[in-house]
Amino acid sequence: MPYILIQVTDEGVTKAQKEAMIAGATDLMVNVLNKDPESTFVVIDEVHTDNWGHGGEAVTKRRQREAAAKRTT
Repeated sequence: MPYILIQVTDEGVTKAQKEAMIAGATDLMVNVLNKDPESTFVVIDEVHTDNWGHGGEAVTKRRQREAAAKRTT
């Protein structure tokens, strides 16, 4: 029974995109590992950018810094 956890930042992932991720992850298990899609579980965890770090800082802060840099160029 595969359990697939997909974690993304909560920045406007649409319902259609989530449905595509669930279908794609399930298809991957079927095609690669020959798993039954009825026993495959996919969970999408949307994480606030304050709670997701990259390069030693929160993604929220990185995005703000990058946006400010674009406005000055």
